[in-house]
Amino acid sequence: MSTANAAFEKLLEYERRAQSFEPGRSGGDGQGESSGVIFRIGAERLTCSVDKVHEFLPLPAYTRVPGSKPWILGLANVRGDLMTIIDLAWFLTGERSEATMRSRLLTASLRGRPVGLLVDEVFGHRNFVGSDATSVNRSGESPLGGYVNRQFRSGQENWGELDLDALFNAVEFLNGAED
Repeated sequence: MSTANAAFEKLLEYERRAQSFEPGRSGGDGQGESSGVIFRIGAERLTCSVDKVHEFLPLPAYTRVPGSKPWILGLANVRGDLMTIIDLAWFLTGERSEATMRSRLLTASLRGRPVGLLVDEVFGHRNFVGSDATSVNRSGESPLGGYVNRQFRSGQENWGELDLDALFNAVEFLNGAED
């Protein structure tokens, strides 16, 4: 095969690969990308899939719900929808978040209903490469144990990936009634 034909075949291969590329889907080489909202609770730097988070917004006024667990801060009217406000750090670590000017709600849907997860700070959005992911073996004493199973390295920082599906299916999270 001539050099010109080999070069042309290579260009055709590049075109096929480019046309079949889908962002967020892992390719055969493990180089898929993951897009996430990056945030902080306490000293933990976390990310969660941008597909799971609708938006992030300042903490609105809310009304406490009698008989609910203390980490359920209350209910808020957000654009006509009644949203449950959860202090994510309080649920995960047992330590209450201090609401500051940097605090934000990550809004998501839990069984079709809006829920707001209070976090200490939202840094924005970041794309991670699949090859930068490593498994995280958080022992039973870690409050993030069942909810963060891998992390991404970006520069000098590690970002634990919060699995919102696991969080939203956890019995202790779904049972918000005070004992």
